[in-house]
Amino acid sequence: MNRFKGIFFGMATSVTFGLIPLFTLPLIGKGMEYDSILFYRFLFASIALGAVMLVKKESFRIEAGDLPVFILLSVFYTFSSLFLLCGYGYMGAGVATTLHFTYPVFVSLLMFLLFREKTSWLTWIAIALAVCGVALLSLPSSGVSPDLKGIVIVLLSAVAYGSYIVGVNKSKVRNMNSRKLAFYVFVFTTVIFAIKDFAAGTLQLPPDPVAVADLVLLAVLPTVVSNITLVLAVQNIGGTMTSVLGALEPLTAVCIGVLVFGEDFTFREASGIFLVLAAVTVIILTGTVRKTVSKVFRKIRPRHA
Repeated sequence: MNRFKGIFFGMATSVTFGLIPLFTLPLIGKGMEYDSILFYRFLFASIALGAVMLVKKESFRIEAGDLPVFILLSVFYTFSSLFLLCGYGYMGAGVATTLHFTYPVFVSLLMFLLFREKTSWLTWIAIALAVCGVALLSLPSSGVSPDLKGIVIVLLSAVAYGSYIVGVNKSKVRNMNSRKLAFYVFVFTTVIFAIKDFAAGTLQLPPDPVAVADLVLLAVLPTVVSNITLVLAVQNIGGTMTSVLGALEPLTAVCIGVLVFGEDFTFREASGIFLVLAAVTVIILTGTVRKTVSKVFRKIRPRHA
């Protein structure tokens, strides 16, 4: 029963996060700037998550020494969110979300470069697969085709999110309650966008009630709900299986792009997405795969000795 619940929550996490284009593209189409969209997204998300913590009677207390960590994590989160939205202006939402989903590759690279964490041959194969997948997605097609600038922007989104994950795992807040951690990251991210918007005088009011609804849904479904179901999924089936189910995130975005917004989808793009998903899955399962291969070789070797 716990496994079934975990799989359900893991799927819910990925599907809800993949809904980002469904709510952001109409807002962009109505003339709202990226900074304003993200300001409202994280403002409403902070309020909603704070309300959940109040209902559950969870503590909001943090140490003064945690503030610099939250600011740094919020900077990473800010750039990740902003670059992903910017990427929608250069390519289809499905392709952009797929490129963003390469972040586990960058987590592996950052851990290798910054912390000298051992990297297996499977990880390098996965990185090669990811590069091939990105290359396929970068080629022009009959529809909206991403140019080099768009590719770089979305990959920077993946780098920023990978940096956020590494930052959480290597900082003093790694053992903090996940809802509290997310709440303060959302709060500081809201502050960053508020400062940016007010300094530039670019903060926009939502143009109509439908836009307000899109902003609220953007804050609740892909931000708060996905965060809560992520915690429940990890508790029931573990981080590895939850991460594998994350493949539904770009697939959801692709379906939304094709079915709702009429984006182009070719065999080349399908091949590129498949390679990226395969690469990320290998990265996530590297430890498991390596142990399995070792067991197989231990069983085979005596027969050929």
